[in-house]
Amino acid sequence: MSTKKKRVALPAARAVAAPGSAAAAVAELRRLGSKATRDGMARYGLPSDAAFGVPVGTLRQLAKRLGQNQELALELWATAHYEARLLAIFVADPEQVTPALMDRWCRDFDNWAVCDTACFHLFDRVPHALGKVAAWARRQPEFEKRAAFALLASAALHDKGGDDELYAVCFPLIEGAATDERNFVKKAVSWALKGLGGRGPELHAAALDLAQRLARAEDATARWIGKDALRDLARPATLKRVAKAAEKRRTAAGTKKKTVKKKRPG
Repeated sequence: MSTKKKRVALPAARAVAAPGSAAAAVAELRRLGSKATRDGMARYGLPSDAAFGVPVGTLRQLAKRLGQNQELALELWATAHYEARLLAIFVADPEQVTPALMDRWCRDFDNWAVCDTACFHLFDRVPHALGKVAAWARRQPEFEKRAAFALLASAALHDKGGDDELYAVCFPLIEGAATDERNFVKKAVSWALKGLGGRGPELHAAALDLAQRLARAEDATARWIGKDALRDLARPATLKRVAKAAEKRRTAAGTKKKTVKKKRPG
């Protein structure tokens, strides 16, 4: 009787993605996704054909674990998966986001969630953010044009110490886009108008004036934007924010005046 052992076939070796790589992150997203979440995306106008079904809160937790990593962000974006692009936004380094990269990602926008997340959590934190508003406002694709006004609204909210003059010059852009009846454009235009109006008393007055004119316009979309903005500009929370901004500026001006007076030679 032969004592030769029977050879057992071993399973083919699997390629294991390196920790921290885009491949590993995508594998994790695939594991975290669910059909229920993916099926529910349609209710919010989000594409599910390139999605895994991962909640945004879970994406934020994963991004925190991964940390800021620009190279990973670029690789994740290139996969074109919905959640991978959101994750790319969360791990990207604002200091390494160039105008060319902003343009490239903007051309890839195909839904409101990726567009708004990029503008609200990344693009508005780069030094050249407002420089893209006018350029993107001239674009024709719906989500690229939306990006102009989503970025304007996001910067207006987050750029606390920014010069209001840089925002005041954007009112003509809002008025020029107020007749674009596409749903995701008109809502972003209204968002931007409300955002400018919340920065301080001067911009609030200018936003109120434009909103009133739009509310009386013959064009139905312009009227919708005007009335939508008017409701927000009259809200107690908005008026409180405007008053707080005014008080903060008065305090800063008083402090500066005292400092200058103290420095004068005797």
